[in-house]
Amino acid sequence: MDIIKKESRVSALFFLKCLLASYILTGLLLLILALLLYKVGIGRSIVSVAIIMIYVLSTFFAGFIAGRRMKSRKFLWGLLMGVLYFTVLAVMSLIVNRSVGALGNSFFTTLVLCCAGGMMGGMLG
Repeated sequence: MDIIKKESRVSALFFLKCLLASYILTGLLLLILALLLYKVGIGRSIVSVAIIMIYVLSTFFAGFIAGRRMKSRKFLWGLLMGVLYFTVLAVMSLIVNRSVGALGNSFFTTLVLCCAGGMMGGMLG
């Protein structure tokens, strides 16, 4: 029984580290995107696609790390990372914009993309 509790505590800390790493990756990729937007002047549609790709890559990265560590049911651990990533993203969006309408029309699309990216990373991890 103590072994299970110890493993779950380690897993929770590990998942928080994976989530932090994915948000660091998100920040770096968004910084590169902002630099490209400033220097090259890329269009709005390209920026929208790039942001979606950043979400998917970041959740893929977190799911991949979680999948490599957990060994069994990797896709579920990757899915969990995608859900956690999206949850933090949605909560921060609500805090900053102070309205439910701030999540926009792409709420469920972003949820599905984050979950799919994490799950794919978990399966390949």
